[in-house]
Amino acid sequence: MKAFGHMLVHNSQFGYLWCTYCTEAHLHNTSSHIQLFPEAMGVLCGAVYLICVFVFIPFPFWKAWWENGANDFPHHEFVQWIAALLSICCMIFLGFADDVLNLKWRHKLLLPTMASLPILMVYIVNYGSTTVVVPKPLRFILGITVNLGALYYVYMGMLAVFCTNAINIVAGINGVEVGQSWVITLSVMVFNCIELQGDCWRAHLFSLYLLVPFLAVSSALLYFNW
Repeated sequence: MKAFGHMLVHNSQFGYLWCTYCTEAHLHNTSSHIQLFPEAMGVLCGAVYLICVFVFIPFPFWKAWWENGANDFPHHEFVQWIAALLSICCMIFLGFADDVLNLKWRHKLLLPTMASLPILMVYIVNYGSTTVVVPKPLRFILGITVNLGALYYVYMGMLAVFCTNAINIVAGINGVEVGQSWVITLSVMVFNCIELQGDCWRAHLFSLYLLVPFLAVSSALLYFNW
């Protein structure tokens, strides 16, 4: 990461590290050292993450392919994996484009919505359920479940916009952006490990497949951003 950071600084992808000492030195007309720090380091972590996940693709499906061949292969699970990676690639591209081109907020609202389309299409084809469970305080009004219909997919698209921008809005504060990603990832991984004993263990195992390498690359980025 240090070598890649020097490469970004050499290509003018950097910011200025301001601190209390530097500000006071500047006010008193004394010599101060302004440190340059590289931007767009997330693209390196994203590339390493994608390489790890690409290499891991055959392992969850090797047993099914070896025992059953193409006749009984879990194509629906494989398509979910590919769609998830496609959406992740789109979001990594968006993050790098934002660092290089300084995108406007209207672009940051549109592009995550487009990136969520592969996952939504796979969900429509494989499941298609738009029913949600109502929280207990509201069940006496709405009942136990409510079918949202097309609004369910609108909500999921808006959720993708909210999640990405909720993380990106604190970019530039050392450790906070990747730090909250690290905390959220660890929390979801703990929940997935607990739910592996339940009926939906396959979905939680699939989530762990994607989260374990993400936690690893986030830990490396957090170390250099602390």
